[in-house]
Amino acid sequence: MSSVETIHVDGEWRGAASGAQREVLDPADAKTLAVVSEGGADDTDAAVTAARRAFDTGSWPHTPVAERAALLRRVADLLVRDREEIALTESRDTGKTLAEGRIDVDCVADAFRYFADLVVAEGAGRVVDAGSATVHSVVVHEPVGVCALITPWNYPLLQASWKIAPALAAGNTFVIKPSEVTPLSTVLLVKLLAEAGLPAGVANLVTGAGDPVGARLSEHPGVDLVSFTGGLTSGVKVAQAAAPTVKKVALELGGKNPNVVFADACATDEDFDTAVDQALNAAFIHSGQVCSAGSRLIVEESVRERFVAELARRAEKIKLGRGTEEGVECGPLVSAQQLDKTEAYVASALAEGAVLRCGGSQPEPNEVRPAAGYFYAPTVLDGCHREMKVVREETFGPILTVETFRTEDEAVALANDTEYGLAGAVWTKDAGRARRVAGRLRHGTVWINDFHPYLPQAEWGGFGKSGTGRELGPTGLAEYREAKHVYQNLAPEPVRWFAG
Repeated sequence: MSSVETIHVDGEWRGAASGAQREVLDPADAKTLAVVSEGGADDTDAAVTAARRAFDTGSWPHTPVAERAALLRRVADLLVRDREEIALTESRDTGKTLAEGRIDVDCVADAFRYFADLVVAEGAGRVVDAGSATVHSVVVHEPVGVCALITPWNYPLLQASWKIAPALAAGNTFVIKPSEVTPLSTVLLVKLLAEAGLPAGVANLVTGAGDPVGARLSEHPGVDLVSFTGGLTSGVKVAQAAAPTVKKVALELGGKNPNVVFADACATDEDFDTAVDQALNAAFIHSGQVCSAGSRLIVEESVRERFVAELARRAEKIKLGRGTEEGVECGPLVSAQQLDKTEAYVASALAEGAVLRCGGSQPEPNEVRPAAGYFYAPTVLDGCHREMKVVREETFGPILTVETFRTEDEAVALANDTEYGLAGAVWTKDAGRARRVAGRLRHGTVWINDFHPYLPQAEWGGFGKSGTGRELGPTGLAEYREAKHVYQNLAPEPVRWFAG
């Protein structure tokens, strides 16, 4: 992909109004992967204007539900058709393995199909009993309007689908701004929307930096909703910018996710192997660049030493390299900035007394791991405690911290001691304990004896500073709607409140 015309407004591809461009780098070797348009405030305003016109005077908001659902299913079919091309683009752009890229495409197709099925299965509205045979009262749902969709760099295609699919299913128009670091798969997705027959102006795309593009979308008076996935600091800015226009805001801001392992989950060799394997997956998939990564291992003291020793032994064997290479298990970090942050977090942890069990540095280059790439070895830090910066802040890198507990109450207290509340897991063979702990964890998703799976029909989002609102599930569709109560008096007559 080399075209610089990556801004899509009112059905047409164009370059930035300023003529500005940006190089997109391959994180495996820091070479230029593509050149894209670097949009600005003028491009953003043009995109919002097109989306506003398409919503206010266009056909899409009034298109029958069955037709909207049919278009979503066509998009899913096109994703399946282009699976290899899109997966390769996602792998090269983000650094993740090609296998992960393929899974992402499959999950995106599932999301489009889910929301298509959801809207078709709904009734025409919820009838409300007004207590009178001469009154017909119903609550209906309508599209919210023009949606600003701002997506992150770690799962650009997946996060775009979680917003685009329900927005379209509900009848909205939108402007999407992908991360300037990883915009390429979003460009491909918007092209598929057009191929599927989406009317011009419904889907608009502006590639560019958070400031000015994301900032302008958040404050724009022509936008009715802004849905943002990204870091806490940027999310707060989005909410502040949106406040004066009182638009709807949905924020998914990441997490610091506990993976709690009780000793009985390691009772047999098979149990032990499974718990260790899942702890590795929780922490190091996509080099830890996952908002729900299990970056905090909280393990019962009696099994701690054996568990951590085996975890570190396996982590050292993870095969790092370019994500498209055969046999590679983990790719690079997405950027030089992310590599610098990872190094800084590890340095701070060691300065605060953490014990390095493995990793802690960039690996030696080899035939699948170019020297210029942003690689960092999977790192296990033992002897950690809740006051450490690396334990409290979202690192978004291949760093796993280890804390220990003796009692169930202590385990829960540690797991909940975070300003975030996105996801967490508990490992135990005791069904009663599993339910108790899951019920006490203040996190939006809780896994029992598992880590990372999600379902498009189940809501995703978090407590605390992990954000507001939910994606996926029926609530994920409701985010893109307004409820309207229609009260019809079938036999109107004078009220006679006023005597005259």
